[in-house]
Amino acid sequence: MYKSKNLIDKWHLAGFFWIVIVGSLLHFTYEWSAYSNLVAVFSAINESVWEHLKLGYFALSFFILIEYWFLRKETENYALAKTVGIIDMSLFIVIFHYAYKFIFKRTSVIYDIGLFIVGALICQYLSSRIMKKKASRSINRAAFIVYIVIGILFGVFTFYPPNFILFKEAILIMPFR
Repeated sequence: MYKSKNLIDKWHLAGFFWIVIVGSLLHFTYEWSAYSNLVAVFSAINESVWEHLKLGYFALSFFILIEYWFLRKETENYALAKTVGIIDMSLFIVIFHYAYKFIFKRTSVIYDIGLFIVGALICQYLSSRIMKKKASRSINRAAFIVYIVIGILFGVFTFYPPNFILFKEAILIMPFR
């Protein structure tokens, strides 16, 4: 089992770097695609917090397409681990983004990038911890459904955003201007 735990940790470390790099690139892919609606589903289309949460979700989702094949026999609760990880990453980013905005009455690109990096670390750390534990098949099935529903909501709310603060485009304070 020690080898499995070590393998899980290595994949989660690689996943952390993947999420940070690919998530950062997804910030620009909508513009690079000449504003393709297909690319809009998994890329940020504006500066709202919601659109930035998509970057972590889809970077993780793309990594899952690779990682799952190497870890599927090493754990019984892959879906639960990934679902808890991405939910906690998103909650961390939302809570600390709005706490900063409330305290300082503005937002900061540097701070938001830092939140994304720390959020990715939290996501992968919790996912790794949960993956090493036991969970029932029914909990994993439910977690898988929740993960898919989150992805569907990201797609739907890209084109039909609710009138709620999370979906409002932020005005960012750019450093060095």
